[in-house]
Amino acid sequence: MSVSIPISARLDAISPSITMAVTARAQALRAEGVDVISFGAGEPDFATPPHIRAAVAKALDDPNTAIGKYTPAAGLPALRKAAAEDLSRAHGIALTAENVIVNCGAKHGLFELFMAMLNPGDEVIVPAPYWVSYPDMVRLAGAVPVVVQTEPDERFLMTPEELRPAITQRTRAIVLNSPSNPTGSVYDRARLEALAKIAIENDLFIISDDIYRHLVYVGYYESIASLAPEIAERTILVDGVSKSYAMTGWRIGYTAGPAHLIAAMGKIQSQSTSGASHPAQIAALAALTGSQQCVADMRSAFDERRQVMHGLLAEIPDVDCMMPQGAFYAFPDLSAYVGRKTEDGTALKTDVALCEHLVAAGKIAIVPGSGFGAPGFARLSYACSIDDIRTGVKRLGAALAELR
Repeated sequence: MSVSIPISARLDAISPSITMAVTARAQALRAEGVDVISFGAGEPDFATPPHIRAAVAKALDDPNTAIGKYTPAAGLPALRKAAAEDLSRAHGIALTAENVIVNCGAKHGLFELFMAMLNPGDEVIVPAPYWVSYPDMVRLAGAVPVVVQTEPDERFLMTPEELRPAITQRTRAIVLNSPSNPTGSVYDRARLEALAKIAIENDLFIISDDIYRHLVYVGYYESIASLAPEIAERTILVDGVSKSYAMTGWRIGYTAGPAHLIAAMGKIQSQSTSGASHPAQIAALAALTGSQQCVADMRSAFDERRQVMHGLLAEIPDVDCMMPQGAFYAFPDLSAYVGRKTEDGTALKTDVALCEHLVAAGKIAIVPGSGFGAPGFARLSYACSIDDIRTGVKRLGAALAELR
């Protein structure tokens, strides 16, 4: 076509998801026959559990289910109720179906949430390292992400001393993700109490991204909403079935909060997606109401992989990596290798250049830390087989050793 269609200026400050880009690059190379091991995607390698798939198959065969038809825009009533009950147990608060909306993945829930609660010029505090999409989602809503840098010595957990200076008269909310993508860190109760106190004092809301809450290996998941009624009423919960039930492709998440906010998100959903997929909602309902042994089994497997990956990374010279406590990511510091040169004399001046070199020379795909607001680091997902972990980290060490 010869006609050039103008692109909205709102996209000028938005970047494509770097995790999706790394994953796509690895898939393209594999399609070409290149033996690339990818630690890029945050996606369990397990199949969706049999009882969940069976529930969908049964519904498809039942003419009375009317599966494949539109559902209410906010989600199937039974699924909203099941999610409300599950979240009430997890966070020690009282939620009803009215407090829950079913989204096309937790990512979609976050996007709708920012669109529903933020006005132009509002500020949202985002601790770094952060999940890659938080800042750009805030920008798309016309608001301003205020990035607060955290420190490795504090396990990348935001401290009260780091939070307070970031608050202004325009601050509306704080994003907390525990366990964290990309660091694997988990907030403890004392730290959450300190942050909650500041949020209450400054009339701020907490956006609690809990998509990895079932995957904690050291200690246990602590909910900021469970601390006191004063913080519970200021907390919006974002969750879903993608990570804990190996259901990434089903695209079902849910958001819980005050009924008027959920209704506002429903307005957006009714004019955008019209709601989540009916068969996928049947699957999510089976996940929440069926046996939870599959979650325990996957958590145990991830824990073993976590220990193997961390141990192998620790053997690579000049690589420092804290032991992740949750989720399924390791976040090593590769800054000692940034700036080094390849055999042909090319200087790898950034972590992005380093990771691109590792794909080409080492046949290993990892995500550069700059995409998470932490240049010099890299994220490696251990949601893959132990064989791939052993081979892939060995390749990583060999490729790094060749730099000079």
